[in-house]
Amino acid sequence: MKSNFFKTTILAASAFTISASMASAGGIERRSDPSQILFQKGKNYLEFSAATVHPTVSGDPLPGVPAGPTGNITNNYESYAFGYKRDLNDRFSFAFVVDEPIGASLTYNSPTAFLAGSSAEVSSIAYTGLAKYRVNDRFSVYGGLRIVGVDGDITVISPVTVSSPYSLSVSKDYQVGYLAGIAYEIPDIAMRIAATYESKTEHEFSDNTGTPFQVEIPKSFTLHAQSGISKNTLLFGSVRWREWTKFRVQPSDFLTLVPGVGVVNVPIAGGTSDIWTYEMGIGHAFNDNWSGAATIGYEKDNGDIVGNFSGTDGYVSYGLAVSYETEGWKVTTGIRYTDIGSADSAITSFTDNDAFSAGVKVSYSF
Repeated sequence: MKSNFFKTTILAASAFTISASMASAGGIERRSDPSQILFQKGKNYLEFSAATVHPTVSGDPLPGVPAGPTGNITNNYESYAFGYKRDLNDRFSFAFVVDEPIGASLTYNSPTAFLAGSSAEVSSIAYTGLAKYRVNDRFSVYGGLRIVGVDGDITVISPVTVSSPYSLSVSKDYQVGYLAGIAYEIPDIAMRIAATYESKTEHEFSDNTGTPFQVEIPKSFTLHAQSGISKNTLLFGSVRWREWTKFRVQPSDFLTLVPGVGVVNVPIAGGTSDIWTYEMGIGHAFNDNWSGAATIGYEKDNGDIVGNFSGTDGYVSYGLAVSYETEGWKVTTGIRYTDIGSADSAITSFTDNDAFSAGVKVSYSF
């Protein structure tokens, strides 16, 4: 019984890692909470994962806006992650993770769009060092430091932008954050509940005049849970909150003409609501080598007026994963379909949008 629970536990973690790589939580989040690698089995554990995401986000101008359809404004992208964990003894474990926590890639290619020629590219990298202390058979505490680097290029071409086109390119800015968590486990039934807090990081950039401005990658809280529900089957899920209302890209030299108000400095991009992300899945071990899992994800459509470099508000996702395991090695592949929620910006109604994703994770325990 323990053996089958063990295999489905591993599959659940693999399925979640892949689905996290395909996520679009809060619009720009690509991966979340790296701490769960600390619970992988084996004295030494290595993993590598990759995902490719193909989104489609398009819309039509709102009544009175002198423009045509946007066409698809989102670009395909790939995401990668690497992790290593080592158990020093029965109580102490350490891990190191490299991943890409946030990102964005958008282009208004349609010549009839109100923002024709506008684009945004945001990339990131994070280096996370982690440690876990097992207090007893049930409780453990963990935490670590994270160095996060963020850079980006933005071009805005609009009839109401004072400097059109407006372009800004910022080099990667590295800042330090931290995470901390606590977990409760009942190993005999593969039960684990883990709560993780991740701090914000505040990145400082300069606009074209040399004036500094800050972009906050906001704090978050994630609750993971899993438990065996039969001899070969595991139920797992997570709830994640992130303070996306603190995210704002607002260089002081970006000026827009607002009718009835005049020329004002407004954000190029920003969060309108804090985001709750829900994931649930079920994993089943078919035999000693093969396992499978199905997942569903949900973010509420908040009904916000979103930014023109977003075009999304909430989603429902459906995923499938399969895992093949041999002595030491494990390969998990997954696919995911995301039904992206409709949203209105100040000038565009975005509807009927979705994304297709595929990922693979290879791990080795020794």
